Amino acid sequence: LVFTEEDKYGLYSNLLFKYFLAEGIVCGHDLFVASAKEHPDNILKELPAPLLDDCCRKELGDEAAAEKSEDFQDSMKIAWRYQNLPKMETSPTTYTKFGHYYDVSKKMSPELCQSVKLHSFYLHEELPFEPTMKTWNMNSGYARLLQSIQRIISQEGFDGSDPQKKQRNVLRIGIQSLGSILWGDDVCCSDAPEDPQSLTKFLYVLRGLLRKSLSACIITVPAHLIQNKAIMERVTNLSDMVVGLESFIGSERETNPLYKDYHGLVHVHQIPRLNSLICDVSDTKDLAFRLKRKQFTIERLHLPPDLSDTVSRASKQDLAGSAKLLSSGCGAMAIGKKHLDF
Repeated sequence: LVFTEEDKYGLYSNLLFKYFLAEGIVCGHDLFVASAKEHPDNILKELPAPLLDDCCRKELGDEAAAEKSEDFQDSMKIAWRYQNLPKMETSPTTYTKFGHYYDVSKKMSPELCQSVKLHSFYLHEELPFEPTMKTWNMNSGYARLLQSIQRIISQEGFDGSDPQKKQRNVLRIGIQSLGSILWGDDVCCSDAPEDPQSLTKFLYVLRGLLRKSLSACIITVPAHLIQNKAIMERVTNLSDMVVGLESFIGSERETNPLYKDYHGLVHVHQIPRLNSLICDVSDTKDLAFRLKRKQFTIERLHLPPDLSDTVSRASKQDLAGSAKLLSSGCGAMAIGKKHLDF
């Protein structure tokens, strides 16, 4: 169960959500897409197109060449004492390629989408107009969604506890903006919601369904709207992996020269650990993402070795002060109002 905290405007978390679904189609997995905000058919039409191996090398080679030329131009501005220092590796992984690359500027072909089984759940089509009694003392939208997931798992042969004659496959479940007011939940609207247990009950039952079936699930939640921290702690404990996206849009970091190469930060709160009672904690604390012309990339966050000459002295002092907020992986941090020194 992958729990994704949405960024403020939901732009980049929605892209991450589509990457998860696109990877499922390329791998031949069945998909189940649930939403109360956008029709699942529209979500599937907007999936990024995969890059084939030969095209991928060409596309990545072109971008790498462009970045190399930018790095060369930047290196001309760097003081001589920094040039002999080892260059920081921006990619979090150094081993062989895992998964596939996607071009966010192009849409996946309908033929490729139709090559796998697609199941959808649109809340406004599922709920009847007349009010119904709560099932399992839970929000009616959540209850309907659980019933739908349980039906797909049992009918399509994903139940691991039941011997199946069908060929085994994996079910990828994507649930968009769970906990929002569109699902009929009020955890995002009040510090003391009327039914604070619905979301945690739903995740508890969902996790049980995932444990007994050949399935994986990604959920995006507008966590910045949930004021009750106790609910967020329970939700985190019920998830296997918890990732938060913090966009720079609308914040002071958007115009801060320190973050000019990035569009936001990635916070890895929790990583699943097999055969253990506790969850793993990520070694890499400083992760940032940026949306390139064709790709969405996650890199290690590191500060530039020297600030631009065009930045005023006062701005440099402000930057040095804000640099203290970064974690220690960025090098030796500034103390007080001193300049950065690596």
